[in-house]
Amino acid sequence: MITRRQFLQAGTAGGVLLVSGRAGWGGGVDPAAVPKYVTPLAVPPVMPPVSTANGLDHYVIGVRRFRQQILPPGSPATTVWGYGPQRHPRGFQTPGHTIEARVGRPVRVTWVNALMDGDGDYLPHLLPVDPTLHWANPPGGVFGRDSRPRFASTPGRYRGPVPIVTHLHGGRNDQDSDGYPEAWYLPAARNLGEGYARVGSQYAPFGASFAAREGISWEPGSAVFQYTNDQPPSTLWYHDHTLGLTRLNVYAGLAAFYLLRGGSADLPPGVLPGPAPALGDSGRPSYHEIPLAIQDRSFAADGSLFYPGSRTYFDGFAGPYIPGSDMSPIWNPEFFGDTMVVNGRTWPVLAVRPRRFRFRILNGCNTRVLILKIVTNPRATRPAASAVPFWQIGSDGGFLPAPVELAALLVAPAERMDVIVDFTGIPAGTELFLINEGPDGPFQGDGKSPPANPETTGQVMKFTVGSLVGRDISVPPAQLTLPSFVPLGRASTTRKVGLLEHTSSAIPGAGPAATLLGTVPGRKPLMWSDPITENPPVGATETWEIHNFTVDAHPIHIHEVQFQLVGRQPFKGAARGPERGESGYKDTVIAYPGGITTIKARFEHPGLFVWHCHILEHEDNEMMRPYRIGPA
Repeated sequence: MITRRQFLQAGTAGGVLLVSGRAGWGGGVDPAAVPKYVTPLAVPPVMPPVSTANGLDHYVIGVRRFRQQILPPGSPATTVWGYGPQRHPRGFQTPGHTIEARVGRPVRVTWVNALMDGDGDYLPHLLPVDPTLHWANPPGGVFGRDSRPRFASTPGRYRGPVPIVTHLHGGRNDQDSDGYPEAWYLPAARNLGEGYARVGSQYAPFGASFAAREGISWEPGSAVFQYTNDQPPSTLWYHDHTLGLTRLNVYAGLAAFYLLRGGSADLPPGVLPGPAPALGDSGRPSYHEIPLAIQDRSFAADGSLFYPGSRTYFDGFAGPYIPGSDMSPIWNPEFFGDTMVVNGRTWPVLAVRPRRFRFRILNGCNTRVLILKIVTNPRATRPAASAVPFWQIGSDGGFLPAPVELAALLVAPAERMDVIVDFTGIPAGTELFLINEGPDGPFQGDGKSPPANPETTGQVMKFTVGSLVGRDISVPPAQLTLPSFVPLGRASTTRKVGLLEHTSSAIPGAGPAATLLGTVPGRKPLMWSDPITENPPVGATETWEIHNFTVDAHPIHIHEVQFQLVGRQPFKGAARGPERGESGYKDTVIAYPGGITTIKARFEHPGLFVWHCHILEHEDNEMMRPYRIGPA
């Protein structure tokens, strides 16, 4: 049996064209037929606080269902979820509003699960939930929540109330505000059945610790988190992190930017391109700092989001699942959408001036690795020649030691790139295109995978250059001096961890039945529920060697820390240092197959956190482990 993974790895070789028009391999909308560059780029607005008293900014942010015009005008709108100001339900969108935060000034957020209809009844998930995974499992009740339930036969998709919990990705905060996967909560709906667990197993302990420290109790259907912002200015983002549901909740729309500014490690106003969006902006101001959330999606003919509802989509295995195999019936090991979306619009266009722009780029895809270039012809033979370089000035955790000029940006899921693009001197009327040369399948990093389809997923957005208005006072990137970079000290401990896959014992030739983390030596796979094996002391600086025994690259994210990449070494080959754009602090790193990726981190806040692969399908099926800083 040829698996979907093998087909995707073959890519466009041999004339195969990966578009959703192939029966059963995508939604009902053929991406090649979707008009490109007819929709202006949407820039996420700034989230309004409800209070700025007592030295902190307080937000009340809800999660709601709504319809958004993601496909071009004339196409059906898409039902999605998103974050927005809870008191202004008509102001929701995906990606959600950007939280603008200041270094040293705390942000408090009341996160509200408002996934209810107008009568107060809960709304089921938009997408197919696989209840056979180790997941939040609200129908299991208090004693069965946060578990892998047992079934005598293959169950259908779960259609009950949806749990959420929000993680500030890249933030360094107390454990009760991290968005721990078992700290989820259901909406305070009127029709919750008696058998449902209303909250996850860590919700009450974390709520109690928050109340003891801050004097605020969590109300049903919500949680209150506080972010200290005691870290350098950086491009963070927030997204859902519910156990076993992250891939679906994020795909449905639960993601947004959190931009941290100010402090001694920032640059004075005017040095970098600006302005950025600000609270209270009206009309369409001319922004020269713009966040870009790049995602891949697929759509059904009615405009709804398409996400596979059966394992058959991945490798053709149609069961029997339970009993008879060790395969989950709905979960897919990876998913690649066939349509590119930027800031919630398909293939948008941005009018720019011949001056410098700052773009904060997020790879918000579930699985897809992006290789971005700016070119003059979006359909040019790959690899295409770069027309305008990127000047990378920052990554996940803040500024790099110095600007780096790059023809292409390699961005894995959850990674962020802070870049300057200099359009100075480009004639008015010029059209430039942001393209993607990453593969339409699993990324291995060896350069052998065919690039994305240049007719669809190989294109991202268009820039149209206008005439210069005003004067650009920002500093040319080649002349920038970035804030001083302070590296970590010597590590006291080295830990060795592994990335593993569990292949089916029942179906030869099928794709993975689960993806796992583990310990080295021994390649010992560990489940989410196994005892903690990573337990750094408070204040310790440690080196972690990440051994990748799988055939794919994995973006590994460690909560609570910003780390330095020490380097990589193939199992058979010479060691090499970080790439030039990886020289700053990071919270997500690409671990290539067949080798060791070494990072160094300082663990400062005591508590319970997680580390995991940020391919969301992997994370949701055992490629995530708890770890603890300090004593149990």
